[in-house]
Amino acid sequence: MKQKLLLVCILLCSACSAFGQHKHFRYKFHREQPDTSLVSAYLDSLSLYKIKADSLFRMRDSLPVASTTDARLFRLFSPLTFYYSVAGRGMALGEMESDAVEEAVDKALLSAYLRRPLAVVSTEREIDDAGSLHEEITTPLRHKVEYARHDDVEIDEQPDLPLDIIVEKPNFWTFGGDYYLQFLQNYVSGNWYKGGESNYSMLASATLQANYNNKQKLKFENKLELKLGFQTSRGDTLHSMKTSEDLIRYTGKLGLQATKNWYYTFQLIAYTQFMRGYKSNDPKVYSDILSPLNLNFSLGMSYTVKAFNDKLTGSIQLAPLAYNFRYVGRKALATQYGLDEGEHTLNDFGSECTFDLTWAISELIKWKTRLYGYTTYKRTELEWENTITFQFNKYISSNLFIYPRFDDASTRDDHHGYWQFKEYLSIGFAYSF
Repeated sequence: MKQKLLLVCILLCSACSAFGQHKHFRYKFHREQPDTSLVSAYLDSLSLYKIKADSLFRMRDSLPVASTTDARLFRLFSPLTFYYSVAGRGMALGEMESDAVEEAVDKALLSAYLRRPLAVVSTEREIDDAGSLHEEITTPLRHKVEYARHDDVEIDEQPDLPLDIIVEKPNFWTFGGDYYLQFLQNYVSGNWYKGGESNYSMLASATLQANYNNKQKLKFENKLELKLGFQTSRGDTLHSMKTSEDLIRYTGKLGLQATKNWYYTFQLIAYTQFMRGYKSNDPKVYSDILSPLNLNFSLGMSYTVKAFNDKLTGSIQLAPLAYNFRYVGRKALATQYGLDEGEHTLNDFGSECTFDLTWAISELIKWKTRLYGYTTYKRTELEWENTITFQFNKYISSNLFIYPRFDDASTRDDHHGYWQFKEYLSIGFAYSF
C-alpha cells in the first residue's frame, strides 16, 4: 500500500514538473517569436487608441454628464497594460462601489496579470504621462438664459386706419425703339489729280416697336421702320439733292402659341417710300410714294429664336400660303414693277419666308439681318438686309449697311442680271431705348 502511494506521489510530481516546463516553453516561445512589420503597426495603432480610450474614461469620471461610449471595454482587446486601479480594487480588504461592467473588466485583467505577467507591455504611468483630452474642462458649461413673462413685452399699438387696396391691371405691352442720325462729307478740289467730286450725305433712321404678350399663348408684335437719306453732288446739274435711302415699312404679326417656341402666325408686311427717286442727271422719276406700295399677307408658323445666352434673338416666319398685293400710282412705272402696261395693281399668291434676327456679337458690335423671300413659282423676290453697328459710346456709332436684292419681275440688267446691290458706311449720332 505504501509503495502504491509513493508511486502516485512521484507521478504527480513528474506531471507538475512537466506542466511547469511546458508553460515556461510557451512563454519563452511567445517572447522569442519575432514580430513582423504588420503586427508592429497593429500594436502601435492599438496602443494609440488605448491611450485615447483611457483619456475618454478619465474625462467621463471628471464630468457630471456620462458619455454614451464605455471606454473601459477597450482595455480587454488593447495591448495589455497594468492598471494600478484594477490591482488596488482587487486587493482591497473591504468592498468598493463598482458596477457589473467594471467588475467584469477587472476580473479579466487580474486573470491576465496572474497568468500572463510577461505579456504586459505598458503601465498606467505611461497613460498619465500622455495626459487626457480637455483636462481644463472640469465644470459643466452653462449659458445664462434670461426669461421674461409674456405680459412684460410691450406691443406697439398700430392706429386703426382705413387701408386702400389697389389692384392694378397687368400691362402686357412693351415698347422700344432706336434712332440714329448720321452724316458723311467728302470734299475734292477741282484739280485733284485722281478726279472725283465733292458731296454731302445725311441719313436718318427710326425703328419703333410695340409688342403685346399676355403670357397665355397670344402675341401681337408691331414694328415700324422709317429711313430717309439725302445726298448732294456737284456733278448732278439737274438735282441739287437726291434721296439715297427711302423706306416706310410696317411689319405686324399675330401669333397663337403651338409649342414652347412655335406659333401659328398671321403676318402683314406693308412698305412704300416718302419721296421721289431720281438718278444723277436724269429727269425720269424711278419711284415715288405709293409707287410702288406692297402689301403681303401670309399665314404660317413662326419660331422664336433665343440662342447663345440670348445674344442671338429674333424670329423665323415660314408661310406656305401668302397673298401679295402691289399698287403703282404712276402708270409709267407699271412695267418696271412687274405690272401690265397701263395697270395700277397686281395680285398673286405664293409662299413667303422671313428671317428677322439680331446678334449681339459683343458689347460694341451688333449685327441685324433680315432675309425676306416671296415666290409665286413664276416670279421670285428676295431681299437680304444686313446692318452691322459699331457702337463707340452711348451716343456715337457707325453703321455698315449691305443690301443684295433679287427680283426677276424687274427689267433685266446687262451686267448684273436680276441682281441688285446697295451698300453704305456712315457714322453719327445714335440712341436706343
